[in-house]
Amino acid sequence: MPKRKNKKKKRISIFPLLIIILIGAIGFYYTHTIEGAITSIVGFFILYIAFTIWRKTRGFRRLRKAGIKEIDQMTGEEFEQYLGMLFKKRGFKVSFTKASGDYGADLILKDREDIIAVQAKRYSGTVGVKAVQEIIGALKMYEATEAWVVTNSYFTKQAEKLAETNEVYLIDRDELIEIILGKS
Repeated sequence: MPKRKNKKKKRISIFPLLIIILIGAIGFYYTHTIEGAITSIVGFFILYIAFTIWRKTRGFRRLRKAGIKEIDQMTGEEFEQYLGMLFKKRGFKVSFTKASGDYGADLILKDREDIIAVQAKRYSGTVGVKAVQEIIGALKMYEATEAWVVTNSYFTKQAEKLAETNEVYLIDRDELIEIILGKS
């Protein structure tokens, strides 16, 4: 006997509706017209949209200004976003892979000649062989011509040896700082 799936009923939140009614009532109270109520509701939506846009761009501005100390405090996802903006600024077309099941690549960079699979590792310790192995696996999956591993830390000797054998380009903390400063 097949199990029944529990269907969740969609509930309409009453709170936003109450806010809209309240704003309309305030507009009506001060103007004593329906047009005043509608104007106050439209004005509220314009302010809400402007605030939402400001809040989102503020986050991107913070990422753009980030130095290595700020990078050390980022989450892995924020680090990926930061690298995406950094590489986009350097002329690459950047696409992000999905968070899980990414086959070892976090970013795909494209320029005129190459497709580059990038593994981003925001670590507090050293980055080991596993990161290099993951990006090697991503090469064929994304039909990439190059593989990079980028970290805010450093790599183990074993990771460096495996990367050299498989022609994986490693960007460690020192080189990342140079890229951020525009020296590389």
